[in-house]
Amino acid sequence: MWISFAKFEASEYSPSEEEKVQDEGTKLRLRRARRVLERAISYVGTSAPEVKEERAMLLEKWLNMERSFGELGDVGSVQAKMPKKLKKRRQVTTEDGPAGYEEFIDYLFPEEAQTTNLKVLEAAYRWKKKQKIDESRVKCRDFIAADFC
Repeated sequence: MWISFAKFEASEYSPSEEEKVQDEGTKLRLRRARRVLERAISYVGTSAPEVKEERAMLLEKWLNMERSFGELGDVGSVQAKMPKKLKKRRQVTTEDGPAGYEEFIDYLFPEEAQTTNLKVLEAAYRWKKKQKIDESRVKCRDFIAADFC
């Protein structure tokens, strides 16, 4: 549905316009189509974050549309939003117990990667803080031991 709406917004209304007016009209139609697709990506990402495949498919269609616009297309901004494909494995269980593993494709979107990086940075900060506390305890213990020796 979103793709059809974006294609409708990008379609030409009257092909017999002057070149300058047509160029401005084309830019306006492209902006409308981009706005529709941005809204679609946002909607799918917030309302149903578990349907990553549909979100990736929307982005792929958007990328193809931008490429078809030629020099007016903004391929770089869409490529920045594209997810990384990750091949993962999960255990398959049956009534008898584990039956093996199946491979599946998962998608890691840039905004998810940023939150993952933040978690790593937070963990590193906590570790560094703990190291400083432990180091100060060792110095304190050494200082107290030196006074009594």
